[in-house]
Amino acid sequence: MEVHFPPELEAKLAHTAAELGRDPDELVQAVVTRYFEEEAHFVDAVKRGEEALNRGEYLTHEQVGHRLQRFLEP
Repeated sequence: MEVHFPPELEAKLAHTAAELGRDPDELVQAVVTRYFEEEAHFVDAVKRGEEALNRGEYLTHEQVGHRLQRFLEP
């Protein structure tokens, strides 16, 4: 697969890779891998939240406000 970047983004990539002592291709692979891992984690968290909501496990707006107040109190 070949990916083309605008010159400004390619320059940033080359600069960042050089600062990290990495090959630009290696850096792109690492970034894309992390993106897909984080996206999968997010989708899983949303699914778990929806499942909890369907089971009736949720807090009302007022309950969240009370919890935040308690958390922020010294």
